[in-house]
Amino acid sequence: MRVLAIDCSTAWLSVAAGDATRCVERHELAGQSHSQLALPRIDAVLAEHAWQVSDLDAIAFGAGPGSFTGVRIACGVAQGLALGTSRPVVPVATLEALAQQAFRMHAATRVCACLDARMREVYIAAYERDGDRWREVQPPAVMKPDDVTLPRGDWFGAGEGFAAYPALAQRLTLRAVDATLTPSACAIIELAVPRLIAGQGVDAAHALPLYVRHRVALTSAERAAGMRL
Repeated sequence: MRVLAIDCSTAWLSVAAGDATRCVERHELAGQSHSQLALPRIDAVLAEHAWQVSDLDAIAFGAGPGSFTGVRIACGVAQGLALGTSRPVVPVATLEALAQQAFRMHAATRVCACLDARMREVYIAAYERDGDRWREVQPPAVMKPDDVTLPRGDWFGAGEGFAAYPALAQRLTLRAVDATLTPSACAIIELAVPRLIAGQGVDAAHALPLYVRHRVALTSAERAAGMRL
């Protein structure tokens, strides 16, 4: 099954194309240049497979939570490519993709995934490995770091939220933390393929972002204070 995936939910851009045997990925710090870089990187990963967009079975994307602008870019690119080729789309929660990356890199099976949500908040979720899938222990949410709690157990911390708020990992008594992990497009493909096999791909028009926080603008005072959504 040939899948293209894109994630723009953080300052990193991750684009990958893969099947059952090989995943080619471009993963780079994009800042605010996701919209300029996304399509050239898509062309690059497809070229390494000698694929065209029409050769794909589906397109997956990091649906959020994360940067409002970045999530919209990833969703729009996925929808545009899918509409042009009549391919299904698989939205994948970015925090689940972060858990999958922790599994790929550290064999972690109980993961607290955490991204900096700005405005002195974090995006947070907890996942436990169940066979070859993840069980959602705590769904994606946005909250103040001091409000985050976890069920008892041996949890691995993944994501930049732990770099932004170092005391959080200590308070949660996590067994280990990798704050350098970011959502990976190859991880998104690994999560998307079983859903496609189960018939869970959706039409492009029904592929929606997962914002969690529903504010889409800042007040003038918040902008002046340097806050970002």
